[in-house]
Amino acid sequence: MVIQLNFRSGKPVYLQVVDQIKAAAASGALQPGEVLPCIRPLAEDLRVNRNTIAKAYAELESLGVIETVPGKGCFLKEPQSLLRKEIRRKMLIEEIDQAIVQAHHLQVPGDEFLKLVRERMTALEDKRRSYEKKEGLTT
Repeated sequence: MVIQLNFRSGKPVYLQVVDQIKAAAASGALQPGEVLPCIRPLAEDLRVNRNTIAKAYAELESLGVIETVPGKGCFLKEPQSLLRKEIRRKMLIEEIDQAIVQAHHLQVPGDEFLKLVRERMTALEDKRRSYEKKEGLTT
């Protein structure tokens, strides 16, 4: 997993890390149970303060994406139970609402926005299939 930061984006670095780890999990590049890079080496690789990575990991843990095992590291969690499904749905709705507002400000018509969403979903599925094929995970 490669994390790339854009220090000019205006988005906090820790949120960029959070988003990229969530995307890696969604695409299959990270599998449940897989260990994440340790905080200190990752911070050194990205040339950021280790507290920034610790904050990102804390956010991921509070979202239920990862779990920390003392003395062993941080691991991607198994998909959550149905009880947590409503919480995940609410989080997704908030993200979608932000994207809709952004599209409005950029004067992107609704049909074009939906087309773009479909394209991105297809790209994510293609990336997941490619990863699964490369890793021999498909039958």
